[in-house]
Amino acid sequence: MATLKELKGRIASVRSTLKITSAMKLVASSKLRRAQLAIEAMRPYEKQLQAILEALLSTGARLPESKAGDENAPVAIVAISSNSSLCGGFNANVISRLRELLAEYPDATVYSIGRKVADTVRKSGRTSGGVFNELSEKPAYAGAAALAEQLADDFYGGKFSKVLLVYNHFVSTAKQVTVTETMLPAELPEMNSENALPADIIVEPSPSEMLESLFPKTLKLKLFTALLDSSAAEHAARTIAMQTATDNGENILSELTLQYNKSRQQKITTEILDLAGGKVEE
Repeated sequence: MATLKELKGRIASVRSTLKITSAMKLVASSKLRRAQLAIEAMRPYEKQLQAILEALLSTGARLPESKAGDENAPVAIVAISSNSSLCGGFNANVISRLRELLAEYPDATVYSIGRKVADTVRKSGRTSGGVFNELSEKPAYAGAAALAEQLADDFYGGKFSKVLLVYNHFVSTAKQVTVTETMLPAELPEMNSENALPADIIVEPSPSEMLESLFPKTLKLKLFTALLDSSAAEHAARTIAMQTATDNGENILSELTLQYNKSRQQKITTEILDLAGGKVEE
């Protein structure tokens, strides 16, 4: 049985840890709220871009035949994780899915966004296309756009046959789902009669040229959306993980305190009995 001194030390240690987990939960909650606001602010732009593309497609405009990669080329995988731990199964789920894809595409090139997935790629000896940890910590449209342009150039240049995205999708604070999406070859939205281009609107220079000009923006937007989505999922996972850790810590603290009080009471009782026994003997 642990001594009173040992129990007292463990109680102090648990209380110290509880202060850390509680603080981390508050920070994660704050970051989660900002990440949700960022996604909500981007949705009107995404919705309007989708409507414009549908309107252009309704005119019969199509992308040039050159907008296709080499089917025999390797696959590129963009995997998004976090730079730090203490977020439950957030990183483990992405890494598990990445390993499945690497087993399916042994010659794939991995573009790592986040230190956790970058470490996995480095240790596995797989081909790395680059490490972009700063985009995991602070998602930025400029960085996402630059990476999207690089991937598009490599895809259309015949270096890759396909570009896949692997990340955690934010569903709610309590639920995040690991998803795999095809970034390239990108699929344009289907024509929607509700968003058909009105007959009295003239598109200059032409619907096809306008479509080709807007198409790269959809790629940049898709990657940036994935970054924001992953960021929200990370902060949600960390909020839940720290809440769980805090709850468990409080349970342990309660048990240790009870054990300490029982041990202390037992020691006091033993000392009283010893004193009482000594008095009787006299």
